[in-house]
Amino acid sequence: MTVETFDPAAKSPLQSAKSDSSIDTKTADNSGTSNQSADSKIGFVSLGCPKNLVDSERILTQLRTEGYDVVPSYNDAELVIVNTCGFIDSAVQESLDTIGEALSENGKVLVTGCLGKKEDEIREIHPRVLGITGPHAYEEVLIQVHNHVPKPEHNPFINLVPDHGVKLTPKHFAYLKISEGCNHRCTFCIIPSMRGDLDSRPIGDVLSEAKRLVNAGVKELLVISQDTSAYGVDTKYRTGFWDGMPVKTRMLELCEQLGKMGVWVRLHYVYPYPHVDNVIPLMAEGKILPYLDIPFQHASPRILKLMKRPGNIDKTLERIRKWREICPELVIRSTFIVGFPGETEEEFEELLDFLREAQLDRVGCFKYSPVEGAKANELSDHIPEEIKEARLAKFMAVQAEISTHKLKQKIGNEYQILIDEVTADGAVGRTYSDAPEIDGVVHLTDEFDVKPGDKIWAQIIHSDEHDLWGVKVED
Repeated sequence: MTVETFDPAAKSPLQSAKSDSSIDTKTADNSGTSNQSADSKIGFVSLGCPKNLVDSERILTQLRTEGYDVVPSYNDAELVIVNTCGFIDSAVQESLDTIGEALSENGKVLVTGCLGKKEDEIREIHPRVLGITGPHAYEEVLIQVHNHVPKPEHNPFINLVPDHGVKLTPKHFAYLKISEGCNHRCTFCIIPSMRGDLDSRPIGDVLSEAKRLVNAGVKELLVISQDTSAYGVDTKYRTGFWDGMPVKTRMLELCEQLGKMGVWVRLHYVYPYPHVDNVIPLMAEGKILPYLDIPFQHASPRILKLMKRPGNIDKTLERIRKWREICPELVIRSTFIVGFPGETEEEFEELLDFLREAQLDRVGCFKYSPVEGAKANELSDHIPEEIKEARLAKFMAVQAEISTHKLKQKIGNEYQILIDEVTADGAVGRTYSDAPEIDGVVHLTDEFDVKPGDKIWAQIIHSDEHDLWGVKVED
């Protein structure tokens, strides 16, 4: 019997039938020897955020379970699925371009994901697509696949899908999606219209998935959703069961249970509700990583009100101070928007003042971009593009100074490093302070006696505004 598993390290982009060029997106491949016929092979392209990536993993897992092969080239595929993003204009354009390329190279294309909510827009540009579904429409996607590529004769003992399913991340970390949708109605966002209101997964299902991932060798669980701190609100924090014990469907209890699994647990997309205070002691005790990803978006009360975001900045600063008193190692990452309609120069300076006082560790910033269907489009006083560009540059310059100073303070200290890759120059990994793909890294020059997923200790010897350099030390 051949046991075949999905190897994320072996994934490659869908190759063009006409050339060696490839799509610069996450795509799926399968490892091992294929026993399927040519007409059961599916190509897959996944675009967008980690939440979309999890949707792709679930679709791919079901495809593999039913015996379909997932192949890395347009030419080899009987049909191509494109999981789209539709959050901002640039993401919409990337999705439309990718659909067009798939049609050109293969001809048989199914579209799913957030942009699938705009079927008319897709069909106006690409009328030849075979079918369109919205986000997290797993069953509908499989039905459409069956309509065009019938289920293969599948011997479940030939190609086994691992218990944790098909993953598109490296083997040592995985995204754990705990809910769908969002109850907020931020004026710059259209996610609720695409993904619906908050729909929390049963806590037993979430914890069982986490355990399967840990048993498969995952060393870091990245908890994601549209609004992680709202987990369970829609179920009134219903009591579920896991491992024979009652557990409430609530962020605190979820973190408590995940903290017992012996791996890094990192929280993303956390709104700063008061009950977030309750998880800070878990971080101080080392049960989950002292890391919070909180999208503050702005600091002006008036702009936050226009955005329909929480607006008490003084209270936010005080809570940050208290969090750091309880857990001095706490790292906070956030995202902000500059150039929101009506933002005055004074309000932009107010944002910079907040940045300097809050001293956030990791920060991303975006220029406001109109999104079709967003309420903010109706606001007056849209900011000229050149002013948005100037504000973005100034914002990032201020944050670069903060980041440079904070990272310099780490020189001489020792940290546990999770290795992500080994290159020709040496190993590259991350401390607890850094989430994969969005934060900084630690370069371990000339260190080759490690492999991805290893955890080692290193002393920091150098830093810049984003990254660290270190040397391996004994535990």
